[in-house]
Amino acid sequence: MRFGHFFYPMNFDPTRDYQVITDCLAEAELVEHLGLDAIWIAEHHFTGETVYGDAVVFAAALAMKTQRILLGLGVVEMALHNPVQLAIQTALLDNLSRGRLIVGTGRGSNYNAYEYLGFGTDILEGQKRLPEAEDLLVKTWTTEALEYHGTYWQVTVPAVRPRPYQQPHPPLARACLSEESIRAMARLGRPVLLRGRAVTQVGASIRLYAETMRAAGFDAVQVEQALDQSWVWYEAHVVPTDD
Repeated sequence: MRFGHFFYPMNFDPTRDYQVITDCLAEAELVEHLGLDAIWIAEHHFTGETVYGDAVVFAAALAMKTQRILLGLGVVEMALHNPVQLAIQTALLDNLSRGRLIVGTGRGSNYNAYEYLGFGTDILEGQKRLPEAEDLLVKTWTTEALEYHGTYWQVTVPAVRPRPYQQPHPPLARACLSEESIRAMARLGRPVLLRGRAVTQVGASIRLYAETMRAAGFDAVQVEQALDQSWVWYEAHVVPTDD
């Protein structure tokens, strides 16, 4: 089992943005010094819910501040990005971090629908576009002379430069809340990002994922590898004593 630290710095005072961002950079160095395995960076906009806003740019800063710790994008709101541009940005980030990058994606929900409106789209459109956006992201990472003809994207890509540090590409995981989403990712052998609930519920989700992978024809080694790349987000208080 590995343990990560989720950067979710809420700051609703715009005059403190610089200080909070600076504190986060110092915190990243501390997290690595303490021996944790990963830092996770969210993407939220407009309200200061995650004060750095742009997860990819902030992850690049963390890559320069750290040496060993994994850097997880948890998650990139795919509907707000051009997949080709995101492939270039994350390939660069993968090189800057020397292969420490994990790319997490998500469908979004009504909870953050205002963010989609701020980028000229809406949550339902974003959810429809997600599978194709992920497909184009992976093909852009891995294919030279790419001709892509999808429902939403029609592109011709000579090659991504720089090439991703990790081959064939960085790990790609998707945030899943429903059993339907978990099954869909398991059938593809894709790692999942789960929201921590009761221990029994999380255990049931992990069993569902593994059983669906096996039913889809994956062997025990492949199931174990996918589970090893999957993560669970728990909110926890770190305090000196139980009291």
